[in-house]
Amino acid sequence: MEAVIKTESLTKIFSQKTIAVNDLYMDVPKNSIYGFLGPNGSGKTTTIKLLLGLLKPSAGSVYVFGNPMGMDSANMRRKIGYLPTNPIFPDKMTPITYLDFIGKIFGIPKAIRIPRIAELIRSVDLLPLSSSEIRKFSTGEITRVGIAACLINNPELLIMDEPTLGLDPIGRSSTAKLITELGSREEKTIFVSSHILTDIDRFCTHIGIINNGKLVFNGTIPDVKKLIRTNTVELHVEGDAAAYVRKVKAVPHVVDVNYFRHVIRISIDGPQNYTGALLRIFKELSEADLELISFNSGSENLEEAFLNLLEEEKSYGFLRAISKKA
Repeated sequence: MEAVIKTESLTKIFSQKTIAVNDLYMDVPKNSIYGFLGPNGSGKTTTIKLLLGLLKPSAGSVYVFGNPMGMDSANMRRKIGYLPTNPIFPDKMTPITYLDFIGKIFGIPKAIRIPRIAELIRSVDLLPLSSSEIRKFSTGEITRVGIAACLINNPELLIMDEPTLGLDPIGRSSTAKLITELGSREEKTIFVSSHILTDIDRFCTHIGIINNGKLVFNGTIPDVKKLIRTNTVELHVEGDAAAYVRKVKAVPHVVDVNYFRHVIRISIDGPQNYTGALLRIFKELSEADLELISFNSGSENLEEAFLNLLEEEKSYGFLRAISKKA
């Protein structure tokens, strides 16, 4: 699949002592919504500035649209929309005057610019506030102005740095919905950095996990969840499950069944037998006098995958350090 963003051995060291980005290899597929996930201080914002050519790498390369990105790549940046963390706008401007100002900077003719502004204000749900001063806006409303601004030039690539930071649940939900629509309906490639796991799981198709400047995972959301699949299934049921539990214990490749307070935890002996055993487990459930309340496959928790990967990288880094000393 064609990569819109590609990095090779990308490294950034500040003052010859702080390694902010460490030998980073990353591919962002075209038309994907790529979640760049990591704890605070892990190197996300520094990476974004390198991707935009706003910082010069200490080593390695960045390619955007197949071309090298550098500090003199202004023409390439014109094809990118960028939303920084906590964007700041001129106090006395309104969404209309600010978007008009940005459109003029991009050299968009008035005949195209004005309808584009009206369309963007409507799409980010700012129509009732379009003539109000931005300085009076809430955090969520300011974020929506920022999203509209980074779309004014109809970019092929959107780069958003923590777009849901500081938003309440309703603001986070509406922002996530907007990002999903931009990725699916507008067919844009979207790069979103965040430390909020539920947001990444909600709208992203691909994910890169960074920790201490090092990329510890690069792939799809299902791929990262497969890493933590334990070949177990949990069923939350209502009713007397004793007879059902006895039948499940007799299913081929089921190696353990635990039942406690309406939750049945079933272990299967290997990934190659997982699907077949699962079919038998649900067949028995359909014939039992039980109501299924919830089902957990053991591979749905992105937070668990994230923490496991960070712990593995921490252990691997420790082993690397020990081997170097030896």
